[in-house]
Amino acid sequence: MVQSNKNKSTQVKKAAGANTKFNKDDVIFALDIGTRTVVGVAGVEEDKKFKVLAAEVVEHKNRAMLNGQIHDISLVANAVTEIKERLETKLGFKLDKVAIAAAGRVLKTYSANIDKDMDPNSEITREVISSLELEGIQLAQSRLESEQDGSDKSVFYCVGYSVISYYINGYVISTLLGHKAGNIGVEVLATFLPHVVIDSLYTVMNRVGLEVVNLTLEPIAAINVCIPPDLRLLNLALVDIGAGTSDIAITKDGAVIAYAMVPKAGDEITEKIVHHYLVDFSTAEKIKVSLNNTAEDTVAFTDVLKMKRIVQKEEILGVIRESVEKLGETIADKILEYNQKAPNAVFCVGGGSQIEGLTEVIADKLGLPADRVVVRGRDIIQSVKFSGKKLAGPEAITPMGIAVNSMIYKDYDFLSVTLNGKKIRLFNSKKLNVADALILVGYDPSKLIGRSGKSLTFELNGERRTAKGEFGRAAVITVNGQQASMETPLKPGDSIDIVPAEDGRPAALTVGEIIDLSEKKITYNKIIIDITPKVTVNGDIVEAERPISNGDKVNFTAITTAADFARSIDFDINQYKVVVNGEEVSGDYILKGGEELELIEDSTYTHGPDLEDLYDSDESEYFEPFLDGCNQRNIKGQEIVLDGSGFDTARNADEDSSSISVSVNGKDVVINGNKNEYMFIDVFSSIDFDMTEVKGSVALKLNGKRAAFTDQITNGDVIEITWDNN
Repeated sequence: MVQSNKNKSTQVKKAAGANTKFNKDDVIFALDIGTRTVVGVAGVEEDKKFKVLAAEVVEHKNRAMLNGQIHDISLVANAVTEIKERLETKLGFKLDKVAIAAAGRVLKTYSANIDKDMDPNSEITREVISSLELEGIQLAQSRLESEQDGSDKSVFYCVGYSVISYYINGYVISTLLGHKAGNIGVEVLATFLPHVVIDSLYTVMNRVGLEVVNLTLEPIAAINVCIPPDLRLLNLALVDIGAGTSDIAITKDGAVIAYAMVPKAGDEITEKIVHHYLVDFSTAEKIKVSLNNTAEDTVAFTDVLKMKRIVQKEEILGVIRESVEKLGETIADKILEYNQKAPNAVFCVGGGSQIEGLTEVIADKLGLPADRVVVRGRDIIQSVKFSGKKLAGPEAITPMGIAVNSMIYKDYDFLSVTLNGKKIRLFNSKKLNVADALILVGYDPSKLIGRSGKSLTFELNGERRTAKGEFGRAAVITVNGQQASMETPLKPGDSIDIVPAEDGRPAALTVGEIIDLSEKKITYNKIIIDITPKVTVNGDIVEAERPISNGDKVNFTAITTAADFARSIDFDINQYKVVVNGEEVSGDYILKGGEELELIEDSTYTHGPDLEDLYDSDESEYFEPFLDGCNQRNIKGQEIVLDGSGFDTARNADEDSSSISVSVNGKDVVINGNKNEYMFIDVFSSIDFDMTEVKGSVALKLNGKRAAFTDQITNGDVIEITWDNN
């Protein structure tokens, strides 16, 4: 029969006190399954603190657990059942949900440094930072897996990580967000847990009919109640000394920087008593515990020979002193291994921390004053209300921590979510987000941030030019169909979908994309002339489609204005009037293509004094060096040719040494223009090519290749001139 909420409240009221009312569903049940004992606490949240309603402790029958690991599931289930039934009797109702913790014995911690090159002109985003941290965690996990031999290939999952430092260009910085840098880095501390540990705990809970609503790690539970975040600026070590293991957590600069474990604890002392006094393990455990009883100086017990004995405590302390020394030294060495130096202080918790002389040994081995290594009991926990006598000492820390952790992260356990259609389970050691899911499945970080394509560098008319590659596209993350990010929190049943990032394409250009090579023709002296720019790449003439490669040297000559055209045919624009389509224009006129251009000699242009007058004048001495360049000895029998810069080299008008012979449309043609250099356009003065009836544009070829009117020709060249009707 289902009870009403009113009845539930009344039953709990009797156990909790006359002034307390709450619902059964608000009760938090926490179990600490240790090597020697099982501790159970039940309570509720009150004023943001955990109020304990009932607590119970049960010892395992025989050695059901060794070193924090469940060996006999049935025996452990029996102990849990006994705890559950005792608490149910006190509370007045059945318990069906529980919070538990996994032992630190199997927790493995690895640090990793990772760095990556960045575009120094781009700001660092949260997505970039998350991707970097993910790479660091995966590197730590690969180190863990590489250390496993073939006989121990357990599946380990990352159950939490913390960032120790960020780096920009090799220097430590508190945050990367918003900065720009050529190189960024991170050092992470990642903790891993084998899944088999979780499976054994769940098996026990299933046998006793309990549903796990929260799972944490024992060292995390202990440190959360012993060293709150505001104390973690200090370099502190927490040592949870149980029966089979001693779990260590270290804080510094506001974060937990290391988790460690020593496979030695209180059982080392118990076993020494077993062998020395010939008693069973249970009797030896009672002898060890009785050493903390200050009211008696002796301990009475019966050995395996059925002999009753009474032994002085001082004698027993002498017997176990060597074992205590070894345990304390091992713990101190592990702290130094992970902290590189002695911390500011050490807090010892757990039942094993009460072994007489242990804290003094740890302090001595660390070089700390004795008062810097202390045993902490329930009184250190600020977030717990409990007036009962049970669980008053250091053995209360871990079970209380499990309960408080469950209160903070209520209804959190393994989160079941889907990632790109695949169902996964996440271990809830903290508030989980999308990044945690990606860590679990080993998602490739390179698929989150698209890299920019490679740049292309070349020279254009001697100037260095750079074309940037295409920007990469970041991954598209959605949770339940809504836009999300790596920091988006997750809840049970969420569906995560990721469209991988795409790298930007490398810069790609063709000649035609950087230089306008659209066809442009004009008519000059009734000849249609192609003034489309001529382009060379690394000295070779190329077409518009030619792709540009890194390091290419691109050169081109563009005829943009009327003055450019005049210069291209060796005319001094200052000596000519420019007429375009029948109208006079300046030399700056920009040729658009399709114009009819004329260059008419300007009669007003002053050539300066006649050469003969200069030669015969009194000032001839002044011009002597210049006239020497004109071969002044035979000046009266020579023709002087003017160009735009002064006098050309003097040559005899009767000489034809400057003529060249070329083949034009299969016929040999001699071109004699009294020049040192000839251009394609000069051919028309020596051939009969009918330009009166235009049949299209003139197609020019020089030695089998397309040519322009301004191309230089030399002796022996093969020339083709035809009409192009296309």
